[in-house]
Amino acid sequence: MTDPIRLSFPAALEARTNPTVGLWNRLEGRPRSTDFDRALRAEVRDPLWMLTRQWQLGEFEGADAGSPVTATYAVSASGFGRFAAGGAAPADLPADQPLESVAERRALPFQFGTDPIGFDLRLALGHRWFKLIAHSLLGNLQDFRGQYTRLYPIAPPDPGTAADAERVAHPEVWAMMQALAGRHMDGYLLYRHIKYDSGKASDGVSDLLHLHYATLDRLGGDLVAWFDALIDQPAHVAPATPDGDAAWDPRRLEHTLSAATSNPDGSGKVLTAQEYPGGRLDWHAFSIDATTAVGGTPPPPQPIYRTVFPAPVRYSGMPLPRWWAIEDGRTNFAAVNPDSTDLARLIFLEFALVYSNDWYQLPCDLPAGTFATVEGLAVTDVFGQKLWITPADAGLDADQRHWRMFGLTTRTAADGGAPAAADTGLLLTPPAAKIADGPLLEEIAMIRDENANLVWGVEQTVRTATGESRRGSEVSAEDIAFREHFVQLQPPSPPRAPVKYVAMNSIPEQWIPFVPVHLDGGDRAIRLQRAAVPSVVDAAPVRPRTALLREGLDAGQPYYVNEEEVSQAGTRLTVSYRRTRWHNGHVVVWLAARRGVGRGEGASGLAFDALVDNPAPPPSGS
Repeated sequence: MTDPIRLSFPAALEARTNPTVGLWNRLEGRPRSTDFDRALRAEVRDPLWMLTRQWQLGEFEGADAGSPVTATYAVSASGFGRFAAGGAAPADLPADQPLESVAERRALPFQFGTDPIGFDLRLALGHRWFKLIAHSLLGNLQDFRGQYTRLYPIAPPDPGTAADAERVAHPEVWAMMQALAGRHMDGYLLYRHIKYDSGKASDGVSDLLHLHYATLDRLGGDLVAWFDALIDQPAHVAPATPDGDAAWDPRRLEHTLSAATSNPDGSGKVLTAQEYPGGRLDWHAFSIDATTAVGGTPPPPQPIYRTVFPAPVRYSGMPLPRWWAIEDGRTNFAAVNPDSTDLARLIFLEFALVYSNDWYQLPCDLPAGTFATVEGLAVTDVFGQKLWITPADAGLDADQRHWRMFGLTTRTAADGGAPAAADTGLLLTPPAAKIADGPLLEEIAMIRDENANLVWGVEQTVRTATGESRRGSEVSAEDIAFREHFVQLQPPSPPRAPVKYVAMNSIPEQWIPFVPVHLDGGDRAIRLQRAAVPSVVDAAPVRPRTALLREGLDAGQPYYVNEEEVSQAGTRLTVSYRRTRWHNGHVVVWLAARRGVGRGEGASGLAFDALVDNPAPPPSGS
């Protein structure tokens, strides 16, 4: 039989004997012209629709919205002239160091015992003194090195004296003290003799014909000046009052610093940082204080008058002002999905998407460490009209509808009074560009113990007599081992019962308790008072080793901490040296305390009124 497809292809298609056979037609466009200018115009075929959209968006409403051409402003910028740290008397603010050093600097810590400073600084002072003598050629004339070593010796520690316990209990410290005793000079004794005892460097020195006393006295002044410039410390009169003008508030565990500027009318404006934990002191730590008077501020400088050309604000992903413009897609503000309560993000999106092209920036160079206030701003637009611009955040500072950015609040008296007007100034603090932090010398964890209903100050890192830092648990264990070895303990009496009563168990000696006590004259508000637990060796009260927890201890005064300063998360306190270089090249080193957030609650295991097993000792000879 013959295949019908081979006989007639049209007949096969008509009969559909093979449905797999298909047919395709290709449509190709053919331009009428080789010119694409009209196609790129994007012409609107319905102009009435476009006019309707313009009317709907309010583009037919005329507005006097001329673009600014020039702007003339007057800015008064006054620097800091005076400061008051904590409750100390006001003083002149140093101009060659940042505010961080003024706010954080502490006196060199009094060690656990009788040493004002560690032996690392004592040796540094001694080496510096011998270096000064050698450079003045006095060392080649007489044996001044041996005389000063005998006059200001490093005494060897006595294992039988309680005052030298912290030097003898730790092997590394004892080995260093034995190596230094009788061989090196205690430079701090000479420094203290000259600065605090009104002595001279030549006192007690044997000099033939008294020819070199004047030179030694001059070098003694150089030694005091060198050490005072080496480490920035608060001003103090004697070692008995080391705090001086320190800004650290031991009850609030924070720094308090007030700095004064000058207003255009000649009065001083006081800026106070009440809750500065340490680290970086920026503008947001300050508030305008109407209750503190520093006084003695210098006269304000003349206002700065300048005419500049405003420049439109530009940023990445900024919407273009025209309809038919292709925007940059690297920043997609439409992808931001804020919550209805996220006001900051909503305000930012409104600025970025709606009012972005309404903002202009004016250049104004001001030195760091000033408080600037715009006294006046006049803008001239393209129509030749001059507009006087007033501050947008003017009004009462306590008004709930008042909102601003980078502004400072005003602190008034607690008893109320007239509402304060919002200050429209801008604070430019002089922070250090980079601060290097040294190793931790002290570290304290203030934690809550709900089981014992106490707050503990755990000394995690303490400083030894040689100036080095060690773990508080290791120092406590070595101290206990030393006292158990040298203290004669009474032999225990033979047991009389299989159990015994224990009034209180023992806890690590680096845990310093703080008990809640009522405020004076109050029955509800409480504060935390430093207490003591008995030692496991001789039942003597355990004293803290860190300078932060020894507040007022050497003077026999109690130490209180505000109860709200130790939260459920705890508080972490650290002490370390900090170093920076100011813009004039001056190097500043100071000892600073910093506050941070802890790691939660803790449990000391303290228990009272317990019955424990009391097994009989094994028989002798067994």
